[in-house]
Amino acid sequence: MANNWTCILIDLDGTIADSAPGITTSLAFMFEELGYPVPSQEELVAYVGPPMLDSFRDRAGFTSVESAQALSVYRRHYIDGNNAHGSDIFPGMAEVLKTLHASGIPLSLATSKPEFPASVILDHANLTQYFRVMAGASIDEIRSAKKDIVAEALTRLTMIGADVSNPVMIGDRDYDIEGAAEHGVPTIYVDWGYGNPGESEGSLAVVSTAEELLPLLLPG
Repeated sequence: MANNWTCILIDLDGTIADSAPGITTSLAFMFEELGYPVPSQEELVAYVGPPMLDSFRDRAGFTSVESAQALSVYRRHYIDGNNAHGSDIFPGMAEVLKTLHASGIPLSLATSKPEFPASVILDHANLTQYFRVMAGASIDEIRSAKKDIVAEALTRLTMIGADVSNPVMIGDRDYDIEGAAEHGVPTIYVDWGYGNPGESEGSLAVVSTAEELLPLLLPG
């Protein structure tokens, strides 16, 4: 694999941060608060990664009105309960980000999580310093699909003068692979996240530890 990437886009939930516990806690609260049966923990984890409104529609069967109400309750609990602060960073990822930043390759966050809670997680772990760009979902969720997040990340990188001629994505779900592919961007799949068997299909490579990323990302 030619290690000549000009910029690197990185997913957050399931790739950098183990954010599922905080997310599922707030989801369980939302279901209970609105009088719905609370799904199993396994089912709740499936909500982590895709845009939340999509998950409410596709998994919970909510209408657009119900989804908007659910999103409001979920977000309030997630932010007010400081659940973002409780997200552990996966082993080795802090060192990977530090090393990539030191190499001079521009890094952009590319997450379907809204930018404010995403920045809270990274700030709390002292990782924000390694990113040139922070691209996430818009607060109204109009920009939430991964293909739109990738487009926003590339646009913002271009605006700061970064070379986006040969980007690569790092993620843990098929949504990352498919969204990046919409823009001709290959994805390195990490298997410590929240993906199910088979979701790595179409990825450029699959890694099982953070340390395996650096040889694939740094110039050889």
